[in-house]
Amino acid sequence: MSALDAKILAARAVGELARRAGRGGGTSLPGKLLTRLDPSAIERLAARLPRGSAVVSATNGKTTTAAMAAAILQRAGIALVHNRAGANMAGGVASTLAAAARPRGAMTGELGLFELDEFWLDRVSVALAPRAVLLANLFRDQLDRYGELEAIADRWAAAVAALPATARLALNADDPLVADLGRDRPEVTYFGVQDRSLALPEMQHAADSKHCRRCGTAYAYDAIYLGHLGVYHCPACGQQRPTPAVAAETVALHGTRAASFTLRTPEGDADVHLPLPGLYNVYNALGAAALCRSLGLSPAAIADGLRRVSAAFGRAERIAVDGHELSVLLIKNPAGANEVLRTLALEAGELHLLAILNDRIADGRDVSWIWDADFELLAGRARRITCAGTRAAELAVRCKYAGVPPERLEVVADLGAALTRALSAAPPDGAVYALPTYTALLALRAELARRGLAGRFYESAAAAG
Repeated sequence: MSALDAKILAARAVGELARRAGRGGGTSLPGKLLTRLDPSAIERLAARLPRGSAVVSATNGKTTTAAMAAAILQRAGIALVHNRAGANMAGGVASTLAAAARPRGAMTGELGLFELDEFWLDRVSVALAPRAVLLANLFRDQLDRYGELEAIADRWAAAVAALPATARLALNADDPLVADLGRDRPEVTYFGVQDRSLALPEMQHAADSKHCRRCGTAYAYDAIYLGHLGVYHCPACGQQRPTPAVAAETVALHGTRAASFTLRTPEGDADVHLPLPGLYNVYNALGAAALCRSLGLSPAAIADGLRRVSAAFGRAERIAVDGHELSVLLIKNPAGANEVLRTLALEAGELHLLAILNDRIADGRDVSWIWDADFELLAGRARRITCAGTRAAELAVRCKYAGVPPERLEVVADLGAALTRALSAAPPDGAVYALPTYTALLALRAELARRGLAGRFYESAAAAG
């Protein structure tokens, strides 16, 4: 047994003890210990993967996008080593690799597929030396932890510069900050939406990257699809959106359950029927498609895998609870919240909501972002909004200012009690939509597990490190 294998066994034992003790942390704790015992563990284990690694990062949608890519690759018969639990910092990646390691240098999978936190991309991607990297979007998120978008963009630029020369990039053409990362690099696949019928009438208040990084002039938009994503050009220096090689055309959004579009690629077109809702998931699917194309998969194989994808934890997940269907839709920043709210607005009839706002470290202490989210979209649609979480009262105030009548709002700080109240307020067999922030999502899952309705999810706020 090699020294590294012995350290892996020790790290696994610690993780198992944590799980048995019900302490959580099982997805990241073994890796944290392993990288302390051997700082080069990620690099050494990643080098064992016969097909190398692929990396996914974004501020919004990286867990879902990675799940989509996994569905495509596995459908194509490729065995993966994938941090599917969402532990996306160094500890989580090291834990995933350690769990896949076998004696004498063998691994349980051929290809590594790793979701990486946007702030850890530069550190972990160097160790992984990936053959393909998907960078999907940069939205304002947790400013008290990560700072302004330009700071993250600078870190991403450094990470891209440090990639192997052979690494292929998949970049969102519709996001100006992300598209800029590939301007001077070969082997880039750009993806984007090509359907002007989806364009918004004006820029949303929550839009972020509005200025050209080359000269500082405000971009002019020919179409705005989501936040600051769209078709843009700089009227001063001529910088403009790259033409996407992988594109979504004739997009149709089917409420909170599905979306469909025509996937266009240089290798041919395919019809995609996506069992997940919203334009944001169309973007996630495009990113997964561009990544998998970089790995050599055909449009038909990509469409086949996307048809079979299932909701990632808390991302349009549906759970039967006391005769109701509980749809869980994570919200964690203005852009993501707006897309969830736009998708809910497509539903017929009045809506019953359980909105849960926490301000723990993994959520971001600053919750002022809720004032940039367009809760006004629900003002005439919400029959009942039960507000829960550590900042439940602030969320109720935001909904009141959005135009929701006060008599349709209720503040129940305790999550278990709030879930019961939200369900009891809905009509028999009616749907309830839960809109939790990140730690609220973990708490909701734990509450459902306590009621025997969902498996316990041991992430223990892994995304907070």
